[in-house]
Amino acid sequence: MLGFLIAAAAGFLTPQLETPVAQPLAKMLQQHMTVAPNEIRLLAFMVALVAAAVLSMLFESGTTFGVIAGAILGYFGHRIYVILRKLIEGRTDAD
Repeated sequence: MLGFLIAAAAGFLTPQLETPVAQPLAKMLQQHMTVAPNEIRLLAFMVALVAAAVLSMLFESGTTFGVIAGAILGYFGHRIYVILRKLIEGRTDAD
């Protein structure tokens, strides 16, 4: 369960990792391969997922599926929250 929570936090923090982590990494990679501007967020997500996997392994918590599911839910967490909030508000307005 801890691995799932670590991965969810990593997925949620992906946008904050773009500037300090992914952009310098992309500049380093530019010497060897082309990194398109729209791939910066993906690069940040990959770094966050690797960090979550390492932390999960160090704490000996979580399965591969749990870490992946947590990262995906964390990445889309805000959007899922907004959708659920609209659904709940729509139900209470109809009553």
